[in-house]
Amino acid sequence: MEQEKTHYTIGDLARDFRITPRTIRYYEEHGILNPRREGRQRIYTRADRTRLKLTLRGKRLGLSLAQIKELLDMYDGMHNSPAQIREFLRVLAERRAALEQQRRDIEAVLAEIDQLEAQCHAALAEAGAQAVAVP
Repeated sequence: MEQEKTHYTIGDLARDFRITPRTIRYYEEHGILNPRREGRQRIYTRADRTRLKLTLRGKRLGLSLAQIKELLDMYDGMHNSPAQIREFLRVLAERRAALEQQRRDIEAVLAEIDQLEAQCHAALAEAGAQAVAVP
């Protein structure tokens, strides 16, 4: 069984998470990752790898980088503290509310499309009946 690595290069992380090195550098620019440097090479730790994994999960949830960074910074201070958990629950509730509103908006637009399609089909049927009735 292969022992888990303790240090990673930008190429390792890009390959492991199927993202570009540019994406990783972008997260560095926003303070989410902070690798140590050996000359020009970036060296990432297991903690950096975990932060990247959680960042990508947060992005899939639709969280902003600011929200992700805030949550990650709280996690660095104390693991699973009540304050951290409450804040995460607040962020999740906020995201859920936004998604629920988007769902309602989409359902309303789909209902409007259904109505417009029905009107168009009716107009076509009426036009077709008139075309047949005219000699």
